[in-house]
Amino acid sequence: MSILLEEKQRAFADLREIKANLAARGWFPATSGNLSVRVGGFEPEAFTFAITSSGRDKSVQTPEDFLLVNEKGQPTEATSLKPSAETLIHSEIYRLTGAGAIFHVHTIFNNLISELYWERKSIPVDGVELIKAFNIWDEEAQIEIPILPNYAEIPRIAELVEGAIVPRIPGIVLRKHGIYAWGANAFEAKRHLEAFEFLFEYVYRSHLLHKGV
Repeated sequence: MSILLEEKQRAFADLREIKANLAARGWFPATSGNLSVRVGGFEPEAFTFAITSSGRDKSVQTPEDFLLVNEKGQPTEATSLKPSAETLIHSEIYRLTGAGAIFHVHTIFNNLISELYWERKSIPVDGVELIKAFNIWDEEAQIEIPILPNYAEIPRIAELVEGAIVPRIPGIVLRKHGIYAWGANAFEAKRHLEAFEFLFEYVYRSHLLHKGV
């Protein structure tokens, strides 16, 4: 698909802003994590997105921070940059949801909670107000956030994405790894990510409280 220069620039600007914001929170330890924003038109089998380059320090801004890739995770322009190792997971989420942005971070709480509820294969959240961030307005709403295994081979994880997606839950957690949160655009994806992280901390601390720790 043809991408206008201003579409590319807007996507890079959105990524630059969100990268700085999340890096300031310490959500990209040791160059971990990745961010992407879809660019231009969309068909499930043909789309383009901007994504963070592999191995970059996300606490600083450089001209080599982002690149464009297609639906297969392959660069669409001549470049020496490599897309994030987890680009295929982004590709699958875009293909299946038509989202406009996907943000992936590693935090202490999303790692702890994924291990705590691993046998259940989902993280239960019951009646917490911030569930409304996902446009779920039921009184005392209860949700289950899916957890996938963290295989070393990214294609093995990507194959499981379709079966894990819950239409009203804009996120998937990898066990002892991190959260993928998405939305219609960068603003919404950030809102969803912040809500997930709040809920993870709440559920984990609530578990400790009821354990009497």
